[in-house]
Amino acid sequence: MMARAERLCGERGLQFTHLRREVLRAVAADGRPLGAYDIAERISAPGRRVAPVSVYRALDFLTENGLVHRIATRNAFVPCVHDHGDGAGLVFMICRNCGSIDETTSPEIERQIDRTLALSGFKARSRILEVEGECGACTARAAS
Repeated sequence: MMARAERLCGERGLQFTHLRREVLRAVAADGRPLGAYDIAERISAPGRRVAPVSVYRALDFLTENGLVHRIATRNAFVPCVHDHGDGAGLVFMICRNCGSIDETTSPEIERQIDRTLALSGFKARSRILEVEGECGACTARAAS
């Protein structure tokens, strides 16, 4: 994850500052969606409190560059573990039981959304679909 971020920032001529690095490390390490206040707490040190507004700025940078994704229904952030193209329609599958979040793209869904938007003349800025339910592991546990 960090190597991908370093490479991407280098290719785009962007600064991968210490704060951005620490925020990405915190999001990637936790394994569950984190809010900005949670991140601020994790990266703060005794006598050196990181302000949530600074975390939000770092998250904006990381989101704009495809390194993290915002899960709107949770107002939280997860690392981007896929190397999808810019503008790809994303589908997040959010488990209500264990809190896991899986990310994927779906060309079929993207085509249908494109058709729907074209019919209405709407120009999308982003296309992110969040689906809540039960993951395969939780479904299997409930069945046994």
